[in-house]
Amino acid sequence: MRGAVLYGPRDVRFEEREVPKIMKPTDAIVRISATCVCGSDLWPYRGISAVPQPTPMGHEYCGIIEKVGSGVKSVKPGQFVIGSFFASDNTCPNCHVGYQSSCQNREFVSTAQAPVLRVPLADGTLVATPDVPSDGLVPSLLTLSDVMGTGWFAADAANVKPGSTLVIVGDGAVGLLAVLSAKQMGAERIIAMSRHASRQKLAREFGATDIVTERGDRGVSRIKELTDGIGADSVLECVGAQESMMQAINSTRPGGFVGYVGVPHGVELNGEQLFFSHVHLHGGPAPVRRYLPELIKLVLDGKINPGKVFDLTLPLDQVAEGYRAMDERRAIKTLLRP
Repeated sequence: MRGAVLYGPRDVRFEEREVPKIMKPTDAIVRISATCVCGSDLWPYRGISAVPQPTPMGHEYCGIIEKVGSGVKSVKPGQFVIGSFFASDNTCPNCHVGYQSSCQNREFVSTAQAPVLRVPLADGTLVATPDVPSDGLVPSLLTLSDVMGTGWFAADAANVKPGSTLVIVGDGAVGLLAVLSAKQMGAERIIAMSRHASRQKLAREFGATDIVTERGDRGVSRIKELTDGIGADSVLECVGAQESMMQAINSTRPGGFVGYVGVPHGVELNGEQLFFSHVHLHGGPAPVRRYLPELIKLVLDGKINPGKVFDLTLPLDQVAEGYRAMDERRAIKTLLRP
């Protein structure tokens, strides 16, 4: 089979890769219905994260199970499944408290931009839908594998409550789906920070009540103006840069919450400044598996349509163009069909 391989900065190739096989009794083999390019894939694509050797890519996936190992009990061939980007046993102490992305036996799923995928720890990782969904639902279900689950975790970690005022820093797919998550959780005022008209439009569609185009200190000042000088109850940091993290912390009222899900690159916090801010910080790799059952139900019941975040669909063999479009901000998120 052929799949995406990253050789170095801006060098993605679609080339022959080994067909996945059952390696452990707890494995499952999934025929991919759809995969995609993630904003976090752009860190290595741009050379910001080192790629020491040719590396298969992709960690978002949904599809039909083709085969399972002898130890797999909860899913079976023929079922449509969605899984997290971290495989987890869902039985260890960390999983039991809802942090499957810190499972004691976790494995990163990193080869999903291909027609077939091996998923380790299938019983703990994969969640099946009641029936094979219609093709039109596949994009929304795919988002649950990462970006929708990550946006939901950002809102959860930031303690979003009905009636609250919050800010979303970042207008990529995760930031936009954080808007959708906050709306579902009952936030009254949702301020999206964005400079791009197409992303502002989708943010409004997902529930944003205000748009702020300023960044850095000017962005913080604008948030303070909109909140009578107080700051937001919750701020969702969905970028992972130093400026975005400080913008998030400084936009939060004393006693407020920052949920941070952007993969940090060069982020350093001043302990004294943080001490006197009285701001709660919580985040990390989203425990997507915790939220999958609830989010699947919301999609199947027609309550949310996170698949709208895909504004470019390409055949899998054009994966390199999918990366280029996102890198150049011509696309919010690229859907790939095998």
